[in-house]
Amino acid sequence: MNRVAPYFFIFVLPLLTLLGVELRGWWLAAPIVLVFALIPLLDSVLRLETRNPPEERGHQARFDLPVLAWVPVQLGTLGFALWRVSTVDFSGLETVAVALSLGLMSAGGINVAHELMHRKGRLHRACAEALMTSVTYTHFCVEHVLGHHRRVATEADAASSRLGESFYRFYPRVVLGSLVSAWGLERDRCAKRGIRWTSLRDRRTRYALVLALVYVGIGLAWGPLGLGVFALQSAVAFTLLEAINYIEHYGLSRSQLASGRFERVMPEHSWNSAHRISNLYLFNLARHSDHHYLASREYDRLRHYEDVPQLPGGYPAMVLLGLVPPLWFRVMDPRVAAWNRRETTGETTGESHRAAA
Repeated sequence: MNRVAPYFFIFVLPLLTLLGVELRGWWLAAPIVLVFALIPLLDSVLRLETRNPPEERGHQARFDLPVLAWVPVQLGTLGFALWRVSTVDFSGLETVAVALSLGLMSAGGINVAHELMHRKGRLHRACAEALMTSVTYTHFCVEHVLGHHRRVATEADAASSRLGESFYRFYPRVVLGSLVSAWGLERDRCAKRGIRWTSLRDRRTRYALVLALVYVGIGLAWGPLGLGVFALQSAVAFTLLEAINYIEHYGLSRSQLASGRFERVMPEHSWNSAHRISNLYLFNLARHSDHHYLASREYDRLRHYEDVPQLPGGYPAMVLLGLVPPLWFRVMDPRVAAWNRRETTGETTGESHRAAA
């Protein structure tokens, strides 16, 4: 898609969140209905988007507008909602609904942060850190780039779900495993570059300090209730992140070579999805096969691949499916088995990295 305007679709989410905070009642459910009802419905009735941008086209600066504009919009919406919760007499149920809505919005922000943390510019990476700070998950900036992309589809990667593993088994493993991995990766990076732990260049120190200041600041500004809503929306957001991680590589694995190293990450090591609306909403994240094949490729240049594992639904629908393990296994395990048979018989050899025209 060559137009930038459709990628502003995600801004409906903070708008609905603000409406919910102001109008209260059933309006607080609007963000949930949008993401988990309307988007899957539109994905199911609209044709798949398999067109690709011209291979020779470079990244165009106008596509930075929605991802950079998202940062102040999300942080401003979050701050406004915390202020309202701390100054207006919301019921207990309404307060929880506000936290859920904020968490859903912030999960969209994690996806924006994911896009920006792969960029080289300081502004982009600073924005990624700010968004991940807003969900108490800053270590993802380290683990995702330095850990997940190197270890994906292997037993060493906490964010790659195994065949037969439910989301509820995967979740504690990835939350703890990604934190431990990030700590080790940053420790090794700092040791190699001679960075002392007392320096803010050590992201372990910087992230911990910034998070502490954020929590103290929120507690002082909006009290225990505001602090609780912030913590709950953070948990909702990073839980949705890990739910997406769960579906992106489920049951797929890279072969280990005679040298002991693993084969190069290829498009077939990620589940791909061409569902139109969820890809607009998530800045083409579901073109995940290409993202792992070439992580430096910006969202507007990501390509659809035909001959790779394909999800039967868009990401919001697949997240809901993943929360019900018996249904998930019934839908996905046969697909994993079918794909592995194709790999074993060589049916995809030489073809699995072919992008659609």
